[in-house]
Amino acid sequence: MSKLLKEWTPEDPKFWKEQGRSIARRNLWISIPGLLLAFVVWQLWSVVVVYLPRVGFNYTPNELMWLTALPALSGATLRIFYSFMVPIFGGRRWTAISTATLLIPTIGLGICIQDPTTSFTTMAILALLCGFGGANFSSSMANIGYFFPKAEKGSATGLNAGLGNLGVSAVQFIVPLVVGVGIFGALGGLPQTWTHDNQTTSLWLQNAGYIWVPFIALVVVFAWFGMNDIASAKASLSDQFTIFKRKHNWIMCWLYVGTFGSFIGFSAALPLLIKHEFPTVNPLTYAFIGPLLGSIFRVLGGILSDKIGGARVTQWSFVAMILCVFSILYFLPEKGQGGSFAGFLISFLVLFVFVGLGNGSTFAQVPNIFIQFHKRIAKGKDEEAQKHAMLNANKESGAVLGFIGAIGGYGGFIVPRINGISIDLTGSITLAFYYFIAFYITCVLVNWWFYARKNAEAPC
Repeated sequence: MSKLLKEWTPEDPKFWKEQGRSIARRNLWISIPGLLLAFVVWQLWSVVVVYLPRVGFNYTPNELMWLTALPALSGATLRIFYSFMVPIFGGRRWTAISTATLLIPTIGLGICIQDPTTSFTTMAILALLCGFGGANFSSSMANIGYFFPKAEKGSATGLNAGLGNLGVSAVQFIVPLVVGVGIFGALGGLPQTWTHDNQTTSLWLQNAGYIWVPFIALVVVFAWFGMNDIASAKASLSDQFTIFKRKHNWIMCWLYVGTFGSFIGFSAALPLLIKHEFPTVNPLTYAFIGPLLGSIFRVLGGILSDKIGGARVTQWSFVAMILCVFSILYFLPEKGQGGSFAGFLISFLVLFVFVGLGNGSTFAQVPNIFIQFHKRIAKGKDEEAQKHAMLNANKESGAVLGFIGAIGGYGGFIVPRINGISIDLTGSITLAFYYFIAFYITCVLVNWWFYARKNAEAPC
């Protein structure tokens, strides 16, 4: 069939049953592995930094923290631009192109990590290039939103994002396994050595980058030949920039920083937080579990939102997140004494559960908010105006989904930096977590006022 879908009306039950559903699902199931690999690349450094000192990289603890934070900074910034790319280039083309760019940092990392004299500047540039992975989220979510009817948008975006977010867990679980094996033989380069407890271990850190290259190439091929562009999704930059005049765009940015910003920020910071607060624990043994739970429950958050309302799920998620942070504080050691790692870890894992639910529900809120907005504008007008209103709602909600994803992505930079500043000032992460509680309280109030309370401006 044609790669360009000239007629796309998912709200028409007959069209959806006969043609639309199968096409939309095919695009979704190609999009998901592409987004998963994007998150893998985005979070590579959260694992790699743990190994660098072992093989002779003489970077300071602050430089290692910067390498963890820089991909989030560049990824969030690039997301702003990626938010508007699908209506200009088309979802198929942009998915293939943006996925192909992931080859640059993965191959670059594989080359440079074999030389411990590589400068911090070079590594920082590679960390920034890993931001390509983070940026893909905004275009991917905007694209999938165009394919599904209102009744299934929450579930579809929840699946795309939730299964895509599994890339965070995948990289934290798989990299420690593959760096101990010479998978690529002579083509992959020589191993490095790590001496510990009077034992010498061979490490192939280049595998942290190289292992993903064939999978990225495969997804590029599938995206180019198996996905579609939607003609009605075309829009100029000026058309899309209308969202900057919409109040609810900025409100949802605030809420999404609280949900996705927490997910990506804590995913990046958790290994170093465990290492700092509980030095005898190997952080890579446990760090992947939190992002795994957050990813799974993001899918559930989208499904629940379609059934009981996104604002309600968001509201209870933020309340639970506040309680979880208090629990984390309770189990922290004081001045290196006491504390409970089991309590700390369980509290963090439950926090990831509710962060995941909130991720799914906030994304499910956006299409409903903008459909209501444009229906109010077209109220009392003819059928053509009603149809045009729905088209505008889909275009704006797609742009908003991409843009709030961009702003939320800054959490991956902000959370590690707030933790780092808290440690520098007080020697503990306690102060940082009180800041997180205060922010979550504002999210509870904002969501309740605009979306969750009786007679709210945009109940959803």
